[in-house]
Amino acid sequence: MPIKRPQLANGEIYHIVIRAIENIELFRNQKDFLRMIHDLFVFNNEAPAASSYRNTINRSRTVLDSLPIEREPRKLLTEILAFCLMSNHVHLLVRQLKEGGISKLMRKIGAGYGGYYNKKYKRSGHLFQGKYRIVHIKNDKQLLTVFVYIHTNPVAILVPKWKERGIKGEALQRVIKFIENYRWSSYSDYLSRKNFPSVTSREFLLEEIGGTKESQRFVNDWLQFKKELADFEQVGIE
Repeated sequence: MPIKRPQLANGEIYHIVIRAIENIELFRNQKDFLRMIHDLFVFNNEAPAASSYRNTINRSRTVLDSLPIEREPRKLLTEILAFCLMSNHVHLLVRQLKEGGISKLMRKIGAGYGGYYNKKYKRSGHLFQGKYRIVHIKNDKQLLTVFVYIHTNPVAILVPKWKERGIKGEALQRVIKFIENYRWSSYSDYLSRKNFPSVTSREFLLEEIGGTKESQRFVNDWLQFKKELADFEQVGIE
């Protein structure tokens, strides 16, 4: 875990975790998850979100009928390389494109999703813990490690404390199938199963890793053999 927050520079890659205050459940139903997915898309833009966006997301009933329509090219603040939404926190792997881009995106999410959540569930005050936690990814090995780390986060839903205890026998196949079909992460998009392809910029990481098959192999090898890709304590954030 880093002692000092890193300086944020354009072109650099960072692992970010935003966590709910007091262990609040951030996503109580599918619509809450969907709202955050769309916030990641709409707020990752220098321009403010149009008021029509809020009306669309509030009326929508399914994932498909609420996908944002890009009426004009966005001026991206960051490239979102990977993401995973968990019950009380969100993992992001991003590359900053604009000066202050990460900070702007985090402020928009804090205000946008926080405002939505407080209004819907009749609460007040901050939704997220103080400052988001962030780690600078410094090399290719750390990049691969955090790719695996983020996309295996949902394993804990099926197998609590799996990192300490391991996964054996038939449970391994159940876990692999579960994370490959976990709706609220970018992993299925990396496996070429279109889920939320407009949110994530996948080309860079796919080239770094070696394509879809290699992405899958790295994740499965970690689950099965606990191969140490890099020091998880340096890039992982619980």
